[in-house]
Amino acid sequence: MARKALAIVLSSALLVALLATGGCGDGSATDSTTEAEPYRIGVVVSLTGTYSGLGVPEKQAIELEAERLNAEGGIDGHPVELIFEDDATDAAKAAAAVTSLIERDDVIAIIGATGTGQSMAMRTDIDRAGVPQVSMAGGSVITADFDPLVFQTPWPNRVVVPFTLKALAAKGVKRVGLISDTGGYGADGREVVLASADAAGVEIVADETFNPGDTDMTAQLTKIRGASPDAVLMWNAGREATIVAKNMEQLGFAVPLAGSPGNGRIEFIDGAGASAEGFIFAAGKILRPEAYGEDTEEYRVATSFIERYTERYSQAPDIFAGHAYDAFIIVVDALGRVDGDVTPQSLRDAVEGTSGLIGVGGTFTYSAADHNGLTEDDIVMYRVESGMWVLDE
Repeated sequence: MARKALAIVLSSALLVALLATGGCGDGSATDSTTEAEPYRIGVVVSLTGTYSGLGVPEKQAIELEAERLNAEGGIDGHPVELIFEDDATDAAKAAAAVTSLIERDDVIAIIGATGTGQSMAMRTDIDRAGVPQVSMAGGSVITADFDPLVFQTPWPNRVVVPFTLKALAAKGVKRVGLISDTGGYGADGREVVLASADAAGVEIVADETFNPGDTDMTAQLTKIRGASPDAVLMWNAGREATIVAKNMEQLGFAVPLAGSPGNGRIEFIDGAGASAEGFIFAAGKILRPEAYGEDTEEYRVATSFIERYTERYSQAPDIFAGHAYDAFIIVVDALGRVDGDVTPQSLRDAVEGTSGLIGVGGTFTYSAADHNGLTEDDIVMYRVESGMWVLDE
């Protein structure tokens, strides 16, 4: 089916639309001058709790793009109405939020959640109601535990972990000390690390965990140091990452620290300070869009979004704002391609038919067997240098 005009605009210059919605749980942010019924989209993000540093930029990105979309006339005249819910980085609250959005607000799609555990907690109600979900979390389980209604925008651990381990091996790292959190994303990543290490040519010589909210990891790091690793690999997405980096410096544990895409945010650099210097991690190209190639459509899409976001919020978007942007345009692009009545089922089918849609985290092509649609080609390695990330080439 040929894309409609809106979809063409989306993939060539990033959503041609937005500036009028933004509901915050009250369902109010529609353009009252538009006669067509709004498309109501529920958004579950972590605005408080350990993942608030991810959820806040996600909300900002979606609001920014929705406002533009509505200012340009919406989707075939239908405005988008956003209804936000804060899950407070808690799986039970995420489940309650999605129940409310489906039963009270009658949303046609769910964007969210920020975290893996919260995304998985929604599945029972998603399946019961038949409403499509586009998650912004990076756990492999979200799409590896396949559900026809569930899609994902980040590069999952099953893609990022092997890429990161191979990059470490290429630097001469053979012995790795692993530290991960016990939350959904960290636990999922830990499993993939342990399963992928041999193939990447590295040995996991220590395997320690911490709980979300912990404030000191010196005991775990002391055990890891006793195993004499060549580097430490940290897998988490919460604010505890800054503590790991600082604890390593306090212990005089002077080996390289590597991490996950979940650490690719200014919050980590600002919180860890000098302890973040030299930190390496894999993530998408939005942090340094020249990695796309400056003569590419991907570069134009990314820089257009970066400019809009920076102008609005006085700070460049991080990868989490990018995941949210991607989730929003995936839903909007699919809405623009539905032929006939828009229902949760017809929207789900259109999302699954997404092909070659250029986002800022990669180019999305879903199928009946793949609801992530990204590969190692969509990620690069970064290094923190002088308080900012640079390409680790």
